Parts: sequence; structure tokens; C-alpha cells
Amino acid sequence: MADAPPIELATIADLIAVNEERQWFWGERDTQFLHHVMLVREFGETAFVVRDSEGKVIAYLFGLVTPARVGYVHLVAVREGHRGQGLARRLYARFKEDARELGALRLKAITQPVNTRSIAFHRALGFTVSEVADYSGPGATRIVFWKELADDTGAG
Repeated sequence: MADAPPIELATIADLIAVNEERQWFWGERDTQFLHHVMLVREFGETAFVVRDSEGKVIAYLFGLVTPARVGYVHLVAVREGHRGQGLARRLYARFKEDARELGALRLKAITQPVNTRSIAFHRALGFTVSEVADYSGPGATRIVFWKELADDTGAG
């Protein structure tokens, strides 16, 4: 992928731009509350973007490494019109390597049960998929993805 745009560290300006154009990443879902400045300001070493040739963010991943040595992917999204190019897979691969360097032993992400695209994506990356009742509070079932890093050398 020599012509692939580089993965770069996200800036506050990137976060603001993504938030202002979040419908191009998330459709009608209201995800503004998930895009907290802390993800870039405090966990900027694991917040990544891919930009097009004009500098516009076309994909991003905001993650962090917990004290329990879990590389947690909080958000990953690809702009409409740029999906299917392997951008999310590349972002996951970068996050995995950086999280491993920061001491992570496994990766984790969550989604809602209706997000079948996310579930299929994580399965394709080799994550274990579990439905957990009340994960986000009473009646708030979530799908939890786990992937051990000890023997994992593949992308994502």
C-alpha cells in the first residue's frame, strides 16, 4: 500500500472537524458525546487520523491503554465514500502495535447489538464477540470485543 495515505496523530483541530462533520462518519446517530477532547488531549499518543490529499480527515481511531493493560478502542470511523479501502483495518493495526508498546496485553472495544457492521468487522479481525446484558446500565446490552495480543501478529 505504497500510495496509502499515512496514519498520523490526531490533533484537537482534527477532533473538532470530525465532530462538525460526524454525519459523514456516523450517519444520523448522535455521537457528539463520545467525541470528548480528553481522547486527544490526554490520550493523544493513541489517537490517530488518516487524511485525504487535501488534509480532510477520512478515517480516525481514538483509543487508550488502561492501567489493566488493555488497549481500548473507544471510536473508529471511516468517512462515507472512503469505506472498503482498508482504512479502519490499518488504524487498528497501528493502534495494536502502539498499544502493545505501551504495555497492552489485549484489545477491547464495544458496540450496540444493532451495529452489525461493527460486529462483522471485529469478527473479521479475529476478535472474540460476546453479548453482555446491562453492560452500560440496566437494559443497556452491549457487544464486547476482546483480542489477546500475546500470539497475535496479524493486522487489527
